[in-house]
Amino acid sequence: MRGLFRRTPLEYPTGPLEGHKLAFPMLSADGTTAGFSGVTLGRAHVYRTVDDAVCAHGCRHACPSRWCDCGFYCFHTADDARELACAPEHQGAILLEVAVSGRFRRYELGLRYARQRVRTIRMRACRCGARVAVLADTGSGQHGWRRLEPVCLRCAGARPVLSAQRFAELAELTLLPDDVAAGPLTTPDDAAGFAEHPDPHGTEADDLIGDPVAAAGAVAVLTAEMALLQARLDEMARQLGRATARLDALEGRDLPAAEPGSEPDR
Repeated sequence: MRGLFRRTPLEYPTGPLEGHKLAFPMLSADGTTAGFSGVTLGRAHVYRTVDDAVCAHGCRHACPSRWCDCGFYCFHTADDARELACAPEHQGAILLEVAVSGRFRRYELGLRYARQRVRTIRMRACRCGARVAVLADTGSGQHGWRRLEPVCLRCAGARPVLSAQRFAELAELTLLPDDVAAGPLTTPDDAAGFAEHPDPHGTEADDLIGDPVAAAGAVAVLTAEMALLQARLDEMARQLGRATARLDALEGRDLPAAEPGSEPDR
């Protein structure tokens, strides 16, 4: 039985451990301090660039506790953090590289620990897929903090914005190039990028508008299709009328009403 319950060996790292995680960028109400908010258990807590973990349930024990899920979390690799970012509720988060110190517990995919320092941040693509230009106010947040999200200029609209470089300066950390998704998907740099990849249907539409003969032929085809659709609707209406009449006959709805004072037929 002793072999079934074997503790993992204790680790004594000589320096901070490295990890990767997602977080929502936060800005203080006065606009002078930058912070981060977790995307899962730590969503209700805002932490600074260098901070200690606190129990999200309000307990005063040391983090991370064996009997609680408190503490900071991070992945061993950035790829695992990117996989988490595919969830819709994590859109708007940025990628962080952190240095882990203090008490920690090691798991298969990452660490749970007591103290961290955010080293670098990477902006992720806007929700529309374009490259990020600024951090815009989402209109939500917590007491004393406003939540931001990385967006392009088109999606930012008239919302208050903050440049990514200015956010990094307020947080006193390094801003790395934007995180680009791997694989066959590509991200246009700006509106000019769409001109390099024109809409395949746009050429056909331009041809129809510029050629009167082609436009007349298209109108004739649409008119024929509408006439065919109307004929089918008329046929369905006739079938529905016959079915309704047959149902009335079976239920005796079409029998004449009896005259007052007359006896029913026996």
